[in-house]
Amino acid sequence: MTLQNKVVPNGDILAVLMRGQMMGNRGGRIHDHREKVLHPTRRWASRQWICCVTSFNNRHREVMGKGYTELFFLDEVTAFSAGHRPCFECRRREANKFAECWAEACNLEAPPRAGEMDRVLHTQRLDGRSKRSFQTTPQKLPTGAMVAIDRNYFAVFNDKLRPWSPNGYGTEINMPKQVVEVLTPPAIIDVLRAGFQPLWHGKHQ
Repeated sequence: MTLQNKVVPNGDILAVLMRGQMMGNRGGRIHDHREKVLHPTRRWASRQWICCVTSFNNRHREVMGKGYTELFFLDEVTAFSAGHRPCFECRRREANKFAECWAEACNLEAPPRAGEMDRVLHTQRLDGRSKRSFQTTPQKLPTGAMVAIDRNYFAVFNDKLRPWSPNGYGTEINMPKQVVEVLTPPAIIDVLRAGFQPLWHGKHQ
């Protein structure tokens, strides 16, 4: 049985065959344990949407068992697109760097705490219960941003676009000149511009 726990760039959680390089959660349990699928009206438990490593301190969990709902992402670029941030427990170094870049982008005197970032991200990733996005030309976006064109997903990589799929990225294509839909929240776009380098599929920390 393919579990409904794979997150795609627009934030939807689908039952697809995808070997996620990263995992995470949305602040608690959002699945129906009897059916091993998501609750029909519950897509998050709190504002704490995080992105984690799949192996940490030799811990073992039953996926979609008790406790929080384990979600899986192709990579951190995908997790960022959906509105997740690095976990301060299993990815403390990356989370601290993320907060430092956030502070630099916002001209803050000190890096923000997790809850402060979560409040901002929650308003930017959701429009009611739907995905919030904005529009611009891809040439204005940093490497690691994700866009949607004709219902297909593409990640910005330097001056090219990488087609996204559940199994990885396709051959790079030239950037279009037209305005596109941007899925990655503005705050994370600013963090990427400030120098944070997300983990890509096929790369390891």
